[in-house]
Amino acid sequence: MASHLTLHPWNVTPAEAVGLQEDLRQHIMVQPLTSPPETIAGCDISFNKYEETVYAGIVVLRLDTLEVVEEAGVITTATFSYVPGLLTFREGPALLEAWEKLKTVPDVVMFDGHGLAHPRRLGIATHMGLWLDRPAFGCGKSVLVGTFTEPAPERGNWSPMIHKGETIGAALRTKNKVNPVFISPGHLIDLTTAVDLTLRCDGGYRLPEPTRRAHLFVNRLRKGDTEGL
Repeated sequence: MASHLTLHPWNVTPAEAVGLQEDLRQHIMVQPLTSPPETIAGCDISFNKYEETVYAGIVVLRLDTLEVVEEAGVITTATFSYVPGLLTFREGPALLEAWEKLKTVPDVVMFDGHGLAHPRRLGIATHMGLWLDRPAFGCGKSVLVGTFTEPAPERGNWSPMIHKGETIGAALRTKNKVNPVFISPGHLIDLTTAVDLTLRCDGGYRLPEPTRRAHLFVNRLRKGDTEGL
């Protein structure tokens, strides 16, 4: 069973949640990986519209072959309302529950969302990276904060995302002439490594395989396929 730290209660008000983000951001470490990773996990969450049921999934892949090592998922209920900028308080507890089911502790964790590319530098990849005490980064499909110039149209090109004078991430072209994805470090990883890992997780789609497979997994959970629960 994969373990994690306990940093704070989840039963908080939105104002308290913002205060926790301001405090936790002091503990973020952006740095190169200490050893070459062999496994990478993708994490995703799905909600049915107007419902509080949460479908959370984690898929662990071998980095060299992109084969699935393990899947773990949960179906639970969110207790925190939808508030932009505070999504981890809505989604984090379910992901931690799924994490505890893993037998394999992945070397790196990729989240469908943001890390530093967040108004308070504490997107889901940063917040969860601190809880999991693992290298973590975000791969978002859209921009939360920051500006960038369009990277060149060929796969592998990227341009920095800037917010308040800081480089907070990268707009990365994962496929020729396809909209970029938005990579940002979460914790215990740097931007260059996060970009490199995203490109290594190429299955021929815009989205890298870890989060793409996690997305497919949670959609299976939503449809009643409980394999992996």
